[in-house]
Amino acid sequence: MRNTGGAVAALVLSAVVALAAPAARATDHDRLPLPGYGDIVVDQARQRVFVSGGPTSNGVVVTDFRGRVTKRIDGQSGATGLALSADGKSVYVALAAGDAISVLSTETLTETARYSTGPQTCPTHLARTGGAVWFGYGCEADWQAKIGKLDPAATPPVDTGKPYGGATYQRAPLLASAEPGTLVAGQLSLSLSTVRVFSANGGDLTAGTTGDVVGASLNDLALSADAATLYSASGSRDHVEAFAPDDLSRRGAYRTGPRPDAVAVSPDGGHVAAGVATSGEDDVVVYQVGGTLPVKAIQVERTEVVATRGVAWSGDGKRLFVVSQPADGTQPRLNVVTDPTDDRD
Repeated sequence: MRNTGGAVAALVLSAVVALAAPAARATDHDRLPLPGYGDIVVDQARQRVFVSGGPTSNGVVVTDFRGRVTKRIDGQSGATGLALSADGKSVYVALAAGDAISVLSTETLTETARYSTGPQTCPTHLARTGGAVWFGYGCEADWQAKIGKLDPAATPPVDTGKPYGGATYQRAPLLASAEPGTLVAGQLSLSLSTVRVFSANGGDLTAGTTGDVVGASLNDLALSADAATLYSASGSRDHVEAFAPDDLSRRGAYRTGPRPDAVAVSPDGGHVAAGVATSGEDDVVVYQVGGTLPVKAIQVERTEVVATRGVAWSGDGKRLFVVSQPADGTQPRLNVVTDPTDDRD
């Protein structure tokens, strides 16, 4: 957990360039020191990026905004979902192989706390509203998965005693959130995926609208900061879709090409970025919300594809971070796109 990564600290990650310029060619030593990929979260205040290694990994890697590895935090069993605390001082890590949620200091880059979620719970996906961290958990695809809650200020801090929102899922649900208290849960890897919208009030979840509008093989969800628009990326589509969370009425579509697997909305809500799981010229496209054509098309390494849920914005919207993986492998690479909304390339 406190291994600094030594030799890997000098790794330099490749920069992604727009479609109008040749794609940067990365070599194997540019990859992150992780066997796989789980999630990504950005700490704008300290200009750091946290990347987890997934359910078969035991680590979280920290980079600067240029993509250079500064530390690897080991001892994080099955590190998957990530969430930044309300005050930005901590990153919560879902330990799918550790039946716990750990807390990492964004200042010292060390673990400061660990909360057990109970045996055989496999917490996998995280989202935060206020001081509550919601986690989608479940070890098997047997319709016994649920949403639990971690509130460090409560006694006890972890509650898995009921299915929050009154629903169970085939496997650990994917979560997305926006303040002051909107939470969306999506069922992954089904031929018809369902999303459920909740209001997080008074420490509980109140069920709102539910629907299977996102299609099959849901990969990613994103909420705009004002909770007015929900975006989905599903493998059965050739586009990212937008919905109104109140009633899941449609609010636009953004063409990506086959098998979109990642979507992220800029902090100001003005742009949406989407990645695909197929190799091609447009691995990531950035649209102005409501726009017809992309303002930016981005290529990753030619032999790689965008990782599932592998796109994140910096807090000021001036950088886009894209995690890619070999088409025939799992070790991730962090790509940094500067000026992702600039269409002058």
